[in-house]
Amino acid sequence: MNMLAPIISNEEVASGVHLLWVEAPAIAAAARPGQFVMVRCGEELLLRRPLSIHQVEPGSNPARLAFLFAVVGKGTGWLSRQRHGSVDLLSPRGNGFWLGPAKEPAPSSSSGQALSLSKGKLLLVAGGMGIAPLAFLAQRALGQGHEVTLIVGARTASSLHLDFPPAKRVELVTVTEDGSKGKKGLATDYLTGFLPGAGQVFACGPMEMYRAMAAHKALRGKSVQVSLEARMGCGFGACFGCTIKTTSGLKQVCKDGPVFELKEIVWESQGGV
Repeated sequence: MNMLAPIISNEEVASGVHLLWVEAPAIAAAARPGQFVMVRCGEELLLRRPLSIHQVEPGSNPARLAFLFAVVGKGTGWLSRQRHGSVDLLSPRGNGFWLGPAKEPAPSSSSGQALSLSKGKLLLVAGGMGIAPLAFLAQRALGQGHEVTLIVGARTASSLHLDFPPAKRVELVTVTEDGSKGKKGLATDYLTGFLPGAGQVFACGPMEMYRAMAAHKALRGKSVQVSLEARMGCGFGACFGCTIKTTSGLKQVCKDGPVFELKEIVWESQGGV
């Protein structure tokens, strides 16, 4: 759906990171965690910019949703300066995270009944701006009765954004590369201690984080869903600009993703997706 969404607020919540709230009842009702919106960033830029849906408040009046984004270029720079008026949205796009059984059939139990994942513990791993879609996922998972552990990694304390409602109800683990807040190191350094009992693992972050997770022995055999970032031209599969190589052939991040199983991706072939 294409719509003009009135701006409610737009503020810098961390160093170079903005939180944009808009009125968008139709999108708020339809959105799923992990999906994204294609945003038009001014008249001068031809291509829209993809932004993950960060938070949704379908019960507010009017229903609203939020985008968390870093200012990295001309498009996001323009968007960071918008305080009034509306933004042009094309949404929701892509396939999001799925809660519950993994996509593939579960192995059969001794009684012949198919095993499935019940409500239980989930582990979410965010690297840098990867917190953007995982906040919405945590919100939805908590609403369905899951217990959530959220590991959030960033370079420094000033880069962290932890002020969102689900953060108050999850087991929150903060990790900074310089040790300025929480544990010191990378988010992936602390996976092992939180994996026991986690029925599913979800992640969003840079390619280096995914490569480390793909090589992590403790993650083998688990459902690990990752949200890929990619340069997108169209957002609906026409331009093939976000094509990646998977174990089942070439796929497009915008149409087939952005969420994939970690083991689906042929990591050796991926550059800066």
